[in-house]
Amino acid sequence: MVDRRRFLTCTLGGLVASTLPARLARAGQSPATGSNANQQLADRLWLVTAGGTNVLALVTADGTVLVDSGRPDRVGELGDALSGLPGGEERAVFNTHFHPDNTGANEALSKRAAIIAHENTRLWMATPVWTPDQDAYRPPRPTAALPTETFRVAGSKTFGADTIDYGYLIEAHTSGDIYVHFREANVIAAGDVVSPARDPELDYFTGAWIGGRVDAMDRLLALSDDRTRIVPGVGPVMTKAQLQTERDVMKAVYDRTVDRVREGDDANDMFDAGVLQGLARSWTDPRRFLYDVQKGLWAHHNKLSPNVV
Repeated sequence: MVDRRRFLTCTLGGLVASTLPARLARAGQSPATGSNANQQLADRLWLVTAGGTNVLALVTADGTVLVDSGRPDRVGELGDALSGLPGGEERAVFNTHFHPDNTGANEALSKRAAIIAHENTRLWMATPVWTPDQDAYRPPRPTAALPTETFRVAGSKTFGADTIDYGYLIEAHTSGDIYVHFREANVIAAGDVVSPARDPELDYFTGAWIGGRVDAMDRLLALSDDRTRIVPGVGPVMTKAQLQTERDVMKAVYDRTVDRVREGDDANDMFDAGVLQGLARSWTDPRRFLYDVQKGLWAHHNKLSPNVV
């Protein structure tokens, strides 16, 4: 077995995995220490943050299963953190959505693991996409980084003694969001459909909108019980109660903005009217969030009341 850090770094540099030295990690080795220490969530499940975003790693008799693969500029750090886990090579990687912060090590990992994602995630990664913020096209990802196994509604897989369920969360953060439910550990990876540590993002250009986000959170709540831990794309692990609080905030935003957008208000109008005041969270860039809310609601104008101006 090869050293994961060397494998990930060298593969991105075009080197062949067979030239790498023996993997440094040994079964039973303690997790890394420090600010990026691996957090054990269950007997075989760890939360790894060294890749810049949350990565879940399930160690099974059939190999290691990951959820997301971190940022492109943190591939080596992710490899270091994974080498501190007791387990074999990566066998499967779930992508919760297509953004580079969550798919950065795909290209390297695909050499030995299946990349599993929603079909829309594969399409967004494989297609040149116009990025309004940059006023430019984003080129497609390399073929080796693309998901190798896709689905449209839901699925379930067994790895060793663990069952993993997964399903589509339509138009919540992108048009390709999924949850990954580790049944035995009672842990749900939700990607950026939940956002306790930074402003929620609604990638309206791909079809995401505030209504879809509320619907997706309702589905996550239905999958949860009081002992479930929900892992966001960035930030601390959440309880069901904390997810309920964030869902209620998003529903309040929907209720306060849907009529205003229908009547012609833009993001500045809604901000000045105080639609984000008195809610159970703060905002780093509230006008940007409301811009995304406005654009997403207009993109889904067929779901608004009929008197659209």
